[in-house]
Amino acid sequence: MTVKTRFAPSPTGFLHVGGARTALYSWLYAKSQGGEFVLRIEDTDLERSTQEAVDAILEGMSWLGLDWDEGPYYQTKRFDRYNEMVEQLLNDDKAYKCYASKELLDEIRAEQEANKEMARYDANHPKIVAANAAATDGEPCVIRFRNPKEGTVIFNDEIRGNIEIANSQLDDLIIRRTDGAPTYNFCVVVDDWDMGITHVVRGEDHINNTPRQINIYEALGAPVPTFAHCAMILGDDGAKLSKRHGAVSVMQYRDEGYLPNALNNYLVRLGWSHGDQEIFSEQEMIELFSLSNVSKSASAFNTDKLLWLNNHYIKTSDPEYVAGYLQWHMDEQKIDTTNGPALTEVITALSEKVKTLVELASSSRYFYEGYEEFDANAAKKHLRPVAKEALALVQTKLQACEDWSDEVLHDIIQATADELEVGMGKVGMPLRVAITGAGQSPSLDITLRLIGKERSITRISRALEFIAQREAAQ
Repeated sequence: MTVKTRFAPSPTGFLHVGGARTALYSWLYAKSQGGEFVLRIEDTDLERSTQEAVDAILEGMSWLGLDWDEGPYYQTKRFDRYNEMVEQLLNDDKAYKCYASKELLDEIRAEQEANKEMARYDANHPKIVAANAAATDGEPCVIRFRNPKEGTVIFNDEIRGNIEIANSQLDDLIIRRTDGAPTYNFCVVVDDWDMGITHVVRGEDHINNTPRQINIYEALGAPVPTFAHCAMILGDDGAKLSKRHGAVSVMQYRDEGYLPNALNNYLVRLGWSHGDQEIFSEQEMIELFSLSNVSKSASAFNTDKLLWLNNHYIKTSDPEYVAGYLQWHMDEQKIDTTNGPALTEVITALSEKVKTLVELASSSRYFYEGYEEFDANAAKKHLRPVAKEALALVQTKLQACEDWSDEVLHDIIQATADELEVGMGKVGMPLRVAITGAGQSPSLDITLRLIGKERSITRISRALEFIAQREAAQ
C-alpha cells in the first residue's frame, strides 16, 4: 500500500502557524514512508472563501518548501461527484430529505435546553415528523445522513490511541444544504476516498468530526483511513495562539525575516521529538519523523527559541541559500544590491550577529549606499580632533594600496597604529565610524574590502571634514 496524506485547508484566511505545522507533519509522514502528499482546497464555504486566501495558502506552502505531489484540488469543482454520492445514499436509504425549517429546529433546541436535555437533531421528534409529512415534492429541503443509532465508533488514533464514541451521541448531520451545496463532512469523505488518502493528519479540533465521517465512509463502502490528531499550539502565556501573540501567519514570518528552514525546524519540534536533538536538516526530519512520537499535549510557542534557530540557520546555511531569501528583504528596504558586493559575501560577514533577515538587510546598507549622517554617539566619541592624524595617515596608505585584500588591509591599519605609536583602537574606531557611519561592523579589513577602495577613501574624507567643522565650532 502506498501511503498517501493530504493537507486540506479552508481558504477563509491566511495559512497560520497551526495549519503550517499540520501540513509539515502530513508532508513529513508521506515522505518518510515513500508516499505521496496531496494539497486540497476545501472551499465549500462559498461566503467566506476567497481567492486572496487561496493565493496566501499556496504562497505559504511554496515558501515553506512543502511541495505537493497532487493538486491543488478544489472542492467547488467536484460538486457533481458529491451529488452523485448523495443520490447513492438516498437510493440506499442511508440518507433522507428533511423539510424542518431553521425556525422549527431552533424552537426544538430551546425546548431541549429548557428541559436540560442534550440539544440535538432528532428525526423522530413529533414536530419534525409532522413537518416532513406535511411537505410536498419541490419544497426546499436538506439531505441528512442516516447515522446508525446503535453501537459505537472506535478508531485507533496514531497520536492519541483508541477513541470510542457512541452513535447515540451523534445526530443525523446535513450532507447537502437547501441551496444544493454539499457540506464539509461529506465532501471530505468523498475526496479522501477518490484521492486514495490512507492517513489523515489534522488538528485535534476535528476529533468530533471523525466518528461522523467514519460512519459515512462505511455507508459508502469506502476504506476508512488512519487518523492522527495533533494537539493545539499555545502562546507563551498558555492561551490559544492568536494574533495578540504576534505573527501567526506563515508569510508574516517571512516578512519578519525568518528563513523557511528555521521555521520548519521549529515547527517540527513543536510537538514532536527525537531524543534531545534540536537541529534537524530536512533530510533528517524525513528519515526520523514518526506519528507515534508526536505529543498529545499542547505545545507553547516560544519566539526566543525561534529567533535562536533562525540565527543558527543564517550562520550555518549555504550563503547562496540565505541570499535567495535576503534579496526579498533588500528589495523591501529599497537597497540596490547592484552597487556593491555579492550578497553571499555580506551574509558571510554579518551572519554571526543578526537574528533575522530584516536585521541583516538593514545592517548591510552601508555596503551599498552612502549614509546620510554619522551616528551621533559614535561620532561624538570617535570623530574628535585627536583622531584626525590617524584618519589622514590611514587614508594616505589606503590610497596607495594596490592589493585590496583582507590581509593587506589589516596590515595597513596595524602599520598606521605602529607608526603613530597608538593602540589599534585609536585607528580602528575612527576608521570604522568614517566608513560605515556607525560604531559597529564586521572586522575592518573585511568591511573595507566589501565597501571598496574608492568609496572608503571618499568616506574618510567626509569624516575628516566633519572633524574640521567640529574643530572650527569649538
